[in-house]
Amino acid sequence: PRVLGAAVPVTGIAGDQQAALVGQACFQPGMVKSTYGTGCFMVMNTGAAVHSDNRLLTTVAYRLNGETTYALEGSIFVAGAAIQWLRDGLNLITHASETEALARRVGSAGGVYLVPAFTGLGAPWWDPHARGALLGLTRDTGIAEVVTAGLEAVCYQSRDLLEAMAADCAQRPTTLRVDGGMVVNNWLGQTLADVLGVRVDRPRVTETTALGAAYLAGLGCGLFRDLDEIAEHWQPDRAFEPALEEGERERRYRGWREAVQRVCSDNRQ
Repeated sequence: PRVLGAAVPVTGIAGDQQAALVGQACFQPGMVKSTYGTGCFMVMNTGAAVHSDNRLLTTVAYRLNGETTYALEGSIFVAGAAIQWLRDGLNLITHASETEALARRVGSAGGVYLVPAFTGLGAPWWDPHARGALLGLTRDTGIAEVVTAGLEAVCYQSRDLLEAMAADCAQRPTTLRVDGGMVVNNWLGQTLADVLGVRVDRPRVTETTALGAAYLAGLGCGLFRDLDEIAEHWQPDRAFEPALEEGERERRYRGWREAVQRVCSDNRQ
C-alpha cells in the first residue's frame, strides 16, 4: 500500500489470537496464553499439528520463512461479558472495577455457581442450546457472592480448556500467560492460579494482540533478529502461584462441572 505517496511494506499479518500468542512470546511447544476480554481465548503452542480428541481447534500459530508452527485453541463465549451483564443487566455493580473488592470481601462465591451460557457454551462443550443458570443460592447469598461467582466462572471455564489441552498433548502446562482487560484484577489472577493449579503470569504489557502484530512487523522488516530476541522483550508484571489446597480445588471444580451438566441441552428436562 501507499501512504502519502510512499510505499509502505506489509511485513506481518496475523489474526487476533495468533498475534496475542506472539505478543506473549509463547514460542516453545507447551507454552499457553489466554486472553480475557468479552470472551476468552486460550491458545497452546504445539509446534507440529495436533488433532484434538477433546473438541478443541487446531490452528496455525504463525508461519515464518515458510515454516509453520501450529497451536490448539479453545474459545469461551462469555468471560468479561458476564461482568457486563451483572453491571448493565442486573445493576448489581456500577463499574467492573468494583468486582475485585467485592470478591475479596467474601473470599469465594460460597458454593454459588454462575454458568454464563447466555449464547450457548463454547469449547469444549460446543452446545448452542445450553442456557445460563445461577445455582446454589441460599438465604446468605448476596450481591458479593453473585458477582464473585461471575469471576469464578471465568476461571472454571479456563480450567475446562486447560484440561482439554492437557489431554490432547499428554502434558499439563505448568504456567499460563494471561492478557486482556480482565487481568488487571489481581483477585481474578490469584483465583485463576488456584482453580487451574498452575502459575499464572501477567506481563507488563497486557494489550498483547497489538504488541504481537508489532513484533511480527518488526521481525519482517529486520528490526528483530529472530524469535529469541523477541522473547527477551517479554517482561513479567506479576506471577500468581496456586495457594488453594488441592482437595478444595477439586471439590469446587466438581461443583462447576455438575452445574454445567445441569444447563447442557442434552440434560435439561
